Amino acid sequence: MSQGTTFFANAASAQASRQWFVVDASGKPLGRLASEIARVLRGKHKATYTPHVDTGDFVVVVNADKVGLTGQKLDKKFWWRHSAIPGGFKATPYRKVLVDHPTLPIEKAVKGMLPHNVLGRQMIKKLHVYATADHPHAAQKPQPLPIKL
Repeated sequence: MSQGTTFFANAASAQASRQWFVVDASGKPLGRLASEIARVLRGKHKATYTPHVDTGDFVVVVNADKVGLTGQKLDKKFWWRHSAIPGGFKATPYRKVLVDHPTLPIEKAVKGMLPHNVLGRQMIKKLHVYATADHPHAAQKPQPLPIKL
């Protein structure tokens, strides 16, 4: 009986097999949408997934201003930040965040689901989020990403 070899992707093979996907965020729950996007950015949807290599694809998210939050999260969930100065704590409800910065909730949710290291910082650069249905990536011919929610 012969032993098979385990396939490990490298940067060159991962770069050659990159695809572009487009996702319409209108009406979809934020967390479930973010977890599916993070899965594609990480490359876990491919048979060639290798944990230590960025094997993921590019994702374009449109209609980010129409993303849904379930329950009473629009008023009870906050975006927290601190300026590192005493008294510099600020909390903004997500209802106001979606109006002022409509791409921020998706970007932060996806970034939190990626690895917190150099590899995760490479992966988040493949995410492009737009508040409206228009995006400048038509030349890449993005395919619709089937999201199972």
